[in-house]
Amino acid sequence: MLCGFGGIISCGTTHTALVPLDLVKCRMQVDPQKYKSIFNGFSVTIKEDGFRGLAKGWAPTFIGYSMQGLCKFGFYEVFKILYGNMLGEENAYLWRTSLYLAASASAEFFADIALAPMEAAKVRIQTQPGYANTLRQAVPKMFGEEGIWAFYKGVAPLWMRQIPYTMMKFACFERTVEALYKYVVPKPRSECTKGEQLIVTFIAGYIAGVFCAIVSHPADSVVSVLNKEKGSSASQVLKRLGFRGVWKGLFARIIMIGTLTALQWFIYDSVKVYFRLPRPPPPEMPESLKKKLGLTQ
Repeated sequence: MLCGFGGIISCGTTHTALVPLDLVKCRMQVDPQKYKSIFNGFSVTIKEDGFRGLAKGWAPTFIGYSMQGLCKFGFYEVFKILYGNMLGEENAYLWRTSLYLAASASAEFFADIALAPMEAAKVRIQTQPGYANTLRQAVPKMFGEEGIWAFYKGVAPLWMRQIPYTMMKFACFERTVEALYKYVVPKPRSECTKGEQLIVTFIAGYIAGVFCAIVSHPADSVVSVLNKEKGSSASQVLKRLGFRGVWKGLFARIIMIGTLTALQWFIYDSVKVYFRLPRPPPPEMPESLKKKLGLTQ
């Protein structure tokens, strides 16, 4: 429960803080003629809607990503233990990357079902001028037009975008932390202060975030266009955008997702420190395996 609470704080707050950048990114993907670059996108938005316009869609973002964070981090810890116990200690160490990938994919599957309705409302508010200005206006209108399907039609492209993203986010983070302590940090983790450990968390989070952005960007472009248009499918959108089209707005997203992932891991780890939750050190080879491989003296 506390890990889920850490997920709510880390995902809800960071995504909400980055709403202005997310708004401009979505508009660049949906209407590249009008919003040509990040800076151009900001200036056009401020000209048309004032500074308040940059906060459009903050409520569905906060609610949606808080629910997603609860499921993503909470279930990740559950599945990691569950799958680890199924494999047994030795295999869990040998297959640890696969374990991280499987646990994070399972957690994200449920997290996206929690996120989908709010993500759909957010994209409508941000990219369809005059459709709705607030969540209270958007939800009844969407339900009236397309029924409950309006909120879940984006769930499959969301899985396409978020599951590779989350697998990268967790597996890359876990292995980067391991590598940083092994090759970069001059002393073992047990001798590092809590502050130093959190700095390592932040750096590993940023590195993981850059890879996350690249892996999930094409699907993100499809989600943005799909939620804006009525009646088109993911494959039609993909065909129309073409190879170059799906990479539009990648630089904005690398900055956004890098910062976002680093902050999320930093906040999540800080919550663990605050509640004195166990924060296991980077994985060590089990003694039984060392004996088998003849590595013990």
